[in-house]
Amino acid sequence: MKRTLLAAALALSFTAAAHAAGEAKNIIFFLGDGMGPSTITAARIFKVGEDGSLTMDTLPRTARIKTYSQDAQTTDSAPSMAAYMTGVKMKNEVISMSSDTNATNPGKDANGNLTVNNCAANNGTAVPTILELAKAKGKAVGAITTTELTHATPAATYSHICNRNAQYAIAAQLVPGGAGYNTALGDGVDVLMGGGRNHFTPYAAGSNAGGRADGRNLLTELAAKGYTVAASKAEMNVAAAGKKFIGLYSSKSHLEYELDRAATPPVGEGANQPSLAEMTVKAMDLLGQNANGYFLMVEGGRIDHALHGTNAKRALVDTIAFDDAIKAALAKAKLTDPTLANTLIVVTADHDHTLAFNGYGKRGNPILDINRSYRDNSPNKDADGNTYTTLVFGNGPNRPNVRTSVESSAALADNYLQETGVRLSSETHGGGDVKLFATGAGAQGFKGTLDNTKVFGLLKSAFGF
Repeated sequence: MKRTLLAAALALSFTAAAHAAGEAKNIIFFLGDGMGPSTITAARIFKVGEDGSLTMDTLPRTARIKTYSQDAQTTDSAPSMAAYMTGVKMKNEVISMSSDTNATNPGKDANGNLTVNNCAANNGTAVPTILELAKAKGKAVGAITTTELTHATPAATYSHICNRNAQYAIAAQLVPGGAGYNTALGDGVDVLMGGGRNHFTPYAAGSNAGGRADGRNLLTELAAKGYTVAASKAEMNVAAAGKKFIGLYSSKSHLEYELDRAATPPVGEGANQPSLAEMTVKAMDLLGQNANGYFLMVEGGRIDHALHGTNAKRALVDTIAFDDAIKAALAKAKLTDPTLANTLIVVTADHDHTLAFNGYGKRGNPILDINRSYRDNSPNKDADGNTYTTLVFGNGPNRPNVRTSVESSAALADNYLQETGVRLSSETHGGGDVKLFATGAGAQGFKGTLDNTKVFGLLKSAFGF
């Protein structure tokens, strides 16, 4: 009996060592844009209460991540995501370039669109991303998001540029053999999903959707290279395995917020858009055809946008949709890899926001409601006798000159914008540490307080690169 227990313990030890040395065949990297600790806590309370758990809460390995950029205490999404993907600190607005790269704004074309890439040839050098390294090793690779596909977070996986706003140039980096192609992608990224079709299609006079001034239709070019091109959930669902895939589910800008996509009836183009969970499962199906495994980045990008707008409800609903995608990925992976012996799943955020909790609210008090006393459930009031909400923002546009009471019916409404401390035109990112959760092959290294650049090394190690 003792010999059997010893053998089992040694087997577990050897398995852990093997995972640490590079046993992950597949890596799924989840990025909740702007999903700071307060957002996670608020979303948890909103969905399952104070004593409940989101799926991400159940992952066994955790760490705190420092997010500062090369030149700023508070980062923007470009260098923070690029730090995860490349292991290099870079300046705000720069995507997957060396630390000496300076952010240079793109210029507008005759149509008023930012199609002119002003990045000088001697302004820094490209640094390899984990997606590119995986591709070079024969793995399938993918990037999916609820934002524009050319937005900072997805772009950091596959492109190199001195400014995140040069999205037309970023799109060109995806087309194998085309002008501006990023040759480090080999024969191309295997699965791509998001919004912002206008960055791929020609400008049309009278259109308000933007468009390329160079006249190129990158979707036609991608189709000629063997890609299935989809514009809706229905087209995504019938996409055949064995071909590369690009799904762009909005004509311009981002996908709808989950609250609006799932509304009855859906808002805007939401009726034809898949959920992030549906995109994730489909991407895993397509990428899983590769016997060498895959790297997949999944972004819940609109969490950030709702927080910038000080609309906590949409931020929380999008956080829950992001968590649903994690849940779907875990279930999908375990169908063929029950113990995740060959699969690493990492969940984190690129930066924090200024969302904060107010007062001593009663347990069970709806998180979006006005704050009520834990003693007698009566509304808590400020020094002037006015009610206030539990959730507020440190800065943003909604600082009243004179506070008045907030009614529950207003605070709980979909479009309510929380009050802010400092008045700014838009709420900013926060500079605090963010959380990381991990499980599966190679997850042991995710612990303690880590700089965001160290995550790249752990991903490489898990793959055995």
